[in-house]
Amino acid sequence: MDLSVKIGKLRLRNPFILASGILSHGSLLKRAAKAGAGAVVTKSLTLEPREGYPTPTLVAFEGGFVNAMGLPNPGCEEYLKNELPLAKEGKVPVIVSLAGSREEEFGEMAEMATDAGADGLELNLSCPHAKRRGLELGQDPAMVRKIVRRVKSSTNLPIWVKLGLCDSLLDSAFVCEQEGAEAVVAINTLKSVVIDVDAKKPVLSNIFGGLSGPALRPIAVRCVFELYEKLSIPIIGSGGVLGWRDAVEFMLAGAGAVQVGSAVAIKGVQIFKELCKGFRAYLKREGISSPSKLVGLAHG
Repeated sequence: MDLSVKIGKLRLRNPFILASGILSHGSLLKRAAKAGAGAVVTKSLTLEPREGYPTPTLVAFEGGFVNAMGLPNPGCEEYLKNELPLAKEGKVPVIVSLAGSREEEFGEMAEMATDAGADGLELNLSCPHAKRRGLELGQDPAMVRKIVRRVKSSTNLPIWVKLGLCDSLLDSAFVCEQEGAEAVVAINTLKSVVIDVDAKKPVLSNIFGGLSGPALRPIAVRCVFELYEKLSIPIIGSGGVLGWRDAVEFMLAGAGAVQVGSAVAIKGVQIFKELCKGFRAYLKREGISSPSKLVGLAHG
């Protein structure tokens, strides 16, 4: 059975996408593609290099992970030059994630990524722990409009916008659609704190981090469910997909594809073959001819 899906202008061989920030180097993105990912998203890039936060930056708990990496990256120009060509060898769409602090930065990086051969762009407007970027931008619909409009004027590549949980999520998502984004990714990690009861202080050096993993999934599914009733552009679900059943849940809620993050950290890149196998069997068992026929069925 053909598992391919269409997200705007991009056709993916299956709906399972490597999420941003899980695998950093281009060679690892290539491995994920060879292992079966339908598309891969790079780590979030900034115009200038960032070292990120000092360790500890990640803590596991019974519901998943909490991380505060601080968007470490070598800078957009360096990454595009050295890592993007390796990622492209995987022969699936490579989506470059951008994390600017103002619309001018997003526009400049969009031009750089276009010239470097990216297949699409994901605008990270949802990181919960990076100051003056991420969620601070995405929760302001007026700022979202400026950023998407600027990027749209700087490239002809497909634009995905990754939004986080906030009171203005639906409004920001609708602005993305109005300004010509091809998809909305929902959601990013949630701002969280884990405290070491023996040391009597927060575990992470940054104190606050982003919650990912199974604990996030019901919230993310709810966001996708609500967005599906408001938007006409595709929605890409993200948050706690550990197996094919989780992916199906997102698609029934309205997602045309799903991003996979924590599962890669837990199971490795072989998770993509596992997802495809289980998903294909489910569609066959339910008599559903293609993934697109599944999208939004939970709405009745």
